[in-house]
Amino acid sequence: MAEFAIVGMGRFGRATARSLARRGEAVLAIDRDSHRLDLITEEVAAVAVADTTEPSQVRGLDLDRIPCAVVALGGRAMEASLLTTALLRQAGVSHIVARSFDDRHGRLLLSIGAHQVINPEDAVGGDLAARLSLPSVRGQTTLGDQSLAVIQAPEAFTGRALADLALAERYELTLLAIRRGGANVVPSSSDETIESGDLLVVVGGDEAVARVAGLV
Repeated sequence: MAEFAIVGMGRFGRATARSLARRGEAVLAIDRDSHRLDLITEEVAAVAVADTTEPSQVRGLDLDRIPCAVVALGGRAMEASLLTTALLRQAGVSHIVARSFDDRHGRLLLSIGAHQVINPEDAVGGDLAARLSLPSVRGQTTLGDQSLAVIQAPEAFTGRALADLALAERYELTLLAIRRGGANVVPSSSDETIESGDLLVVVGGDEAVARVAGLV
């Protein structure tokens, strides 16, 4: 059984489907245009030609056992995304993530059944801004009010033990691992010493991440 259903095989939908499939997830790709599905059919577990604004076609997909569905319809399909989201909720999908195009659209999506809304343009723009302003942040993912980030270790940290750095107390960051030479090192004790070139895999608030990244 597919674990994810992705509705809309535009660029965003295909990218989402491919990323999930490459992580070993079973993906059902859905679009009313069979030609769009042809672009992804060899990469996902299953495809379905369906107009998800039609209740009978949504019922025919048997999505009630799908843990998560992503409504990835494009910017010219705002009404279709709203109808699709409402019908997926009626169909019993456990968790619906819907693409929004602005704040108003996002509020409407939430009001009719989406559990989570995302704006890819905002997310990409925010990530680009972070990378430009803080180049030492090699990657950052939002986790609610926290972020999982990979930060280049400041040179001031080189040669210092974790106990001395006191990342949690002094910087409000939780260290998960140290990326060293292409491998992740999980510190076994607070005596672990930071080496030049290390990357720190941390969890913390955006301000805490920026504070350490700004030391580089």
